[in-house]
Order: sequence, then structure tokens, then C-alpha cells
Amino acid sequence: MDKIEQVRKLLKAIGLPQYQQSNLCALTILGMANLKEDTPWAKASNEWIRIHDIIAFVNENYNKSYKENTRETFRKQAIHHFRTAAIVEDNTKATNSPDYRYRLTEDFLKVIRKIDVSNRPLKTFVRNHQSLIEIYASKRKMAKMPVKINGIDFTFSPGKHNHLQKAIIEEFAPRFAPNAECLYVGDTIQKDLVKNEDRLKELGFTITLHDKMPDVVLYRADKDWIYFIEAVTSVGPMDPKRIQEITEMTDGVKAGKIFVTAFLDFKTYKKFSEKLAWETEIWLAEMPDHMIHMNGDKFLGPR
Repeated sequence: MDKIEQVRKLLKAIGLPQYQQSNLCALTILGMANLKEDTPWAKASNEWIRIHDIIAFVNENYNKSYKENTRETFRKQAIHHFRTAAIVEDNTKATNSPDYRYRLTEDFLKVIRKIDVSNRPLKTFVRNHQSLIEIYASKRKMAKMPVKINGIDFTFSPGKHNHLQKAIIEEFAPRFAPNAECLYVGDTIQKDLVKNEDRLKELGFTITLHDKMPDVVLYRADKDWIYFIEAVTSVGPMDPKRIQEITEMTDGVKAGKIFVTAFLDFKTYKKFSEKLAWETEIWLAEMPDHMIHMNGDKFLGPR
């Protein structure tokens, strides 16, 4: 029996659905374990790895021709289900981080190393499977950041960008947009974490699939002001081009528009200082009580 078929039988024995017993899923396991056709099972490893690396390994060692654009297929059909089943874990980095990696869990590694010798590790894994699922789910949950938005509890995925968005909601808004309602905020995993479409339309937004919303949109009813806030850790400040894009996207909005670029610290702000548009605001999470105003005759008001 070849390795692919053996892994498929293993996935079936663990109790995964038939769709997760496919050749692609078996190859994903073999790639993550660094197991070639002639590599002994006992040599399986669980180094941190990218989906790109899994595809490259499978193509080279199992005579496949998966293209780079199949990464999402590997992620959705295999990785996500394996992570839920305590077979795979991630390194809790932000999903859009170049350092985001996956690996086989230590518990599953013991199973696959003994796949052709003894079924004792498999019996142990199956017996403890529900507990393992809860343990690894708890690890993922602990890495998330709790945040209260409009009085409702949410969680942000880990990462600098979401750390900054959390600061905008919890530190910027109470100071500079008191009693404001959050109409939109995304997440690195769940793009539209909060999106009050009815309220946005009521205010005059005409959003299409091609429009890129600012990271955070707040509305202060007592002033009739809308705050468009970009959370910048590496790209995307409120430069003239971005101001123009948002202005065109909100052509029907009559409320006063305030454009804010938020940074985690002064060091990051300095990298973008020459790109920022005039008559916009700058907020630094490390100095939450202060704002930097880019000229203009008004401070923290509509353009």
C-alpha cells in the first residue's frame, strides 16, 4: 500500500468526513510531515511550514502539478479541517503575515510515525480526540484579542494590524469620537467583522464589491461627523490618492468627513510622514491622548 492510501485510511480511522480523506488531504499530511515515498514513517517531522512549501514538496516528490493558485484549495479542503480536528496547528501569527505557518500537532506526529508499526498511538489519539480538539481550540482562542464594539463582545485575530484596530476602538474613539458608533471594522481573517450596511446606506454610502473600505469607520451623531480611519502598520496611509478614493466612494455622504491615519508608534509614523495628505489627522497608539494635525484651518473637523 502506498503512502497516500495509508494516510487516507488513517484519516478515515480518526473519523474525518469522506471529503477530508481525499488524495489532496493525504498529500497535505505527507508534505507537512516531510515524508517522501521512500522516507520511513519514523522520520516524519513537524516543522513550521507554509502552504506554498507543501505544494512544492508534493509536486516534486509525488509527481503532481498543483499550481500556486491552488493554495486556497489546500487551505479550505485540508488545513482548516485538520486544524479543527487537532491534526494541525498554526503559529498564531496574523493570517496575512509572511511569517504565518502551520505544522502537525505533536499528538498527531506520534500517530503518523507509528503508522506502519503499531496502532497504539492511533487508539490513544482517537480515545482522546475530543479533548485534543478542545485543547487546540483553546490555544487558538487564547491568542485572539477580545474587543467590545458597540457594546457587543468580539475577538480580533492576533497580529499588529488588529492590535492597532483594537486600540482605535478602545483608546482613540472614547477620546476623540465620544459616543461614536462603529459602522465598519474588518479583521485579518473575517474581512467584515462589523458592517452596518443599513446605517451606511442611510448616510449615503454606495459601496460596491470593488470598493476598499477604510479599516475603521466611526459615526458621531451629535456632530454628524464620519471618521475614516486607516490602521497602518506597513501600508495604506491617508495619502492624497486614498483620500480621493474614499471621497469618490462616499460622494453621496453629506455628513462631515474626517480622515485619520493611526499608527502604533512614532517610529512607524516617521516612515510615512512624507506621504500623508494635508488636512488629515494622525493618531499614535503609544501616545493616545494626543493628535497630530496636518495643517488646515480646523483641528479635528471635516475637510
